[in-house]
Amino acid sequence: MEFQRICLVHYHEIGLKGHNRASFEMRLLRNIEALLDGFPIVTIHRISGRLLVFIKEGTSWEVACQIEDRILGIPGVARVSCGYKTHRDLGELCDAAGQTLAEVGDFDSFKVVARRNHTDFEMHSMDMNREIGAYLCDLFPDKKVKMKGFDVKVGVEVIQSAGYVYARSLPGVGGLPVGSSGKIVTLLSSGIDSPVATWRMARRGAVPIAVHFSGRPQTSATSEYLVDDIAHVLEHTGCIGRLYVVPFGDYQREISLSVPPKLRVIMYRRLMFRVAQAIARKEHAKGIATGESLGQVASQTIDNIFVTNQVMELPVLRPLIGSDKQEIIRDAQQLGTFDISSQDAPDCCTLFMPRSPETHAKLPEVLACEEPLPIDDWVQELVAHAEVHEYACPACKPLKAHGADRSSEESESAD
Repeated sequence: MEFQRICLVHYHEIGLKGHNRASFEMRLLRNIEALLDGFPIVTIHRISGRLLVFIKEGTSWEVACQIEDRILGIPGVARVSCGYKTHRDLGELCDAAGQTLAEVGDFDSFKVVARRNHTDFEMHSMDMNREIGAYLCDLFPDKKVKMKGFDVKVGVEVIQSAGYVYARSLPGVGGLPVGSSGKIVTLLSSGIDSPVATWRMARRGAVPIAVHFSGRPQTSATSEYLVDDIAHVLEHTGCIGRLYVVPFGDYQREISLSVPPKLRVIMYRRLMFRVAQAIARKEHAKGIATGESLGQVASQTIDNIFVTNQVMELPVLRPLIGSDKQEIIRDAQQLGTFDISSQDAPDCCTLFMPRSPETHAKLPEVLACEEPLPIDDWVQELVAHAEVHEYACPACKPLKAHGADRSSEESESAD
């Protein structure tokens, strides 16, 4: 018998939100709905603390797996279970359980966990466990039933209008839905670290607006192409709303001609932070995030972070600050940006770099070197010359609509 395929979307943190839970659920539902555009989806409903994705009848298992894979990467999703919708009939429940268990792949043992959500169904949960378990034992005689340490859980749920049966279940990325924690500007390079930092902020519910500082026109635009590839990876799960590409090379050249070589990196970063802050205000974002990891390079010592932070009024978040390189690489591989970031590209990070950068900068010395420079004019010019690229993010309005109705966007971000 052919049943309608479903994906049951489980979440964890959202379930702890108390009176705000419904708004988080709806934000996740809207994100999933938008990010599954183009897939054969009928509708998405909220049921019993989860989301239920109904897939069009006749959809193949292969396409259902593609839908499952897309959902697994969406922030806020803790787990996805794939299976079937049935009528409230024991025979159909057994048949669907056999079909979904056959799609799991290799396994040695299983357990049936059945429950009814309404007492108007004549069979008790324990009776369903026994009957469906017996049916599966006959269907898979070489598989064992285990109450603990089992390989597969066959879930069977009977609600007031239907039955849902699933077995294939995989962990998602967890976290909170993008758009549930407001907007933030992230510094995004073509390297390994900053895409992971952007992704981690998205997993905490922020809408990332990325800023990339290109070495153009002093270098080629290669880093911009790589950052666009990275942004498209983030876009698949709604983890980036917009990208500002800032041609930074000429300003780095001016700094390199005006300040001691050891302080160049500090000066570059102070100017970058000012520009990012100006873009954040333009976007009505509440802070910026970077891919810095404590002590990883010269600019990321405590002293240098302190001196760089001195230009900021908005909070600076550093989601990788306590992570080592191997942890960051593992996240980049999971995210799918590692191979892109591993490609060589000349960018602002390698432009006019001194042989021995300062690792313990002193604020008075930095301020004295910075005083003759037209910093405010540079910030205005860089923001004005920034090139904007839009990406598909359900929680972020396109820039044209964004400027027109600030209040409605802030309301949507709070949902």
